[in-house]
Amino acid sequence: MTTKELVKKVRNIEIRTRGAVNELFSGEYHSAFKGRGIEFSEVREYVPGDDVRAIDWNVTAREGKPFIKLFEEERELNVMLLVDVSASGDFGSVRSFKRELAAELAGVLAFSALRNQDKVGLVLFSDRMEQYVPPKGGHHHALRLIRDLLAWTPTGQGTSIASGLETLLRSLHKRSIVFLISDFQDDDGGWRDAAKVVSAKHDLVALHIVDPREQEIPKVGWFAAEDPETGEVVWVDSGSKNVRQAFKKQQERQLAAVTAFCARQNIDRVQIELSESDQPYLRPLVRFFKERERRR
Repeated sequence: MTTKELVKKVRNIEIRTRGAVNELFSGEYHSAFKGRGIEFSEVREYVPGDDVRAIDWNVTAREGKPFIKLFEEERELNVMLLVDVSASGDFGSVRSFKRELAAELAGVLAFSALRNQDKVGLVLFSDRMEQYVPPKGGHHHALRLIRDLLAWTPTGQGTSIASGLETLLRSLHKRSIVFLISDFQDDDGGWRDAAKVVSAKHDLVALHIVDPREQEIPKVGWFAAEDPETGEVVWVDSGSKNVRQAFKKQQERQLAAVTAFCARQNIDRVQIELSESDQPYLRPLVRFFKERERRR
């Protein structure tokens, strides 16, 4: 796309996500994710009922009467957006392509994080690591991340979630919230090992983008289907009930496998389905944030 078209798309995402961030996500986001720890705030004079373990003995000795330390949650977090830019993202049967939905979803998360004074970084991956942008604050930085997502031309076509996760492990030394945005069309089960390591060191959240046409094919007779990642073309007899059922069962198994893995590893998984809805990620994200808040 031209520079003018790109700027227009970035601006459009900024406008579209602003209402969601302001009205829905700021409070839930703030409550859903814990700060990295507790930091000292101030001291005040002891009053009956205070925890005696919080007494600051140095100040108490100096002032001649008891004072206690007050602490507050340290809110600043690192948020990493780990986004799949493989060729399968250039597919969409409803309203938009999966990659466009991923960019808008990343925009909502980035602006929500920055609204809470968190820093945001980006990792783009295909069947290899494509780009790494370290965490940083600021509105212009968020726009830059969205621009990179929309404009990036991948050097790889396939999907290797492990490559993105391993890049993150090498690059991040501070515990972070990691949003893995992908359609999870990765035949290499090796990404699960990397995900285990990442989830042990960071707060890993899987945002699983699903297109309904990739889950069930319509009855339209013979048609040619091309795998966007390999270029392989096969002819499919969608008029055959057995063919349609076999395809559906295979996709259900793949979806169930990802769901079961995330459940076993205590990795939060949020399914985002392309639909006729203007912002199909709204309900799933709000529901997820509220569930996280209840678990705190």
